[in-house]
Amino acid sequence: MDTISVLTLRLAEIIGLYMIVIGLGGLASPQRWRAVMDDLNRSPGLVVALGFAVFAVGGTLVLIHSIWTDPLAIIVSLIGYVALIEGATLLAVPGPLIRIGHWSTNFIRTWALIALILGLLLFLAGLTGRATLSV
Repeated sequence: MDTISVLTLRLAEIIGLYMIVIGLGGLASPQRWRAVMDDLNRSPGLVVALGFAVFAVGGTLVLIHSIWTDPLAIIVSLIGYVALIEGATLLAVPGPLIRIGHWSTNFIRTWALIALILGLLLFLAGLTGRATLSV
């Protein structure tokens, strides 16, 4: 896959690797994700800490990579914006997002498999892609 930036390739690799690890974790230990959601329900401080971390990662991605020139760059940029919005939501009005998270625990293995597949695709796109100026 051709993209305009080496940064896009490296971010695709690390985001893909993160998704692979999350997917493997969800497949290996789905009860842990249920426990995480239970912990978030019981601990507003944990929600704020998670919201801050997600907001910081999303904000950083948006600041360093807001590139809309090719499919891979768009995917990486969208991931940054989604993380920024998710972090802001967790900080400002976490209830709806926590409820969605709890509902999604009914499908942990499905979400884990989706994350694993998308992570592999993103990681491979970053690993095998080329940064060129003729996109």
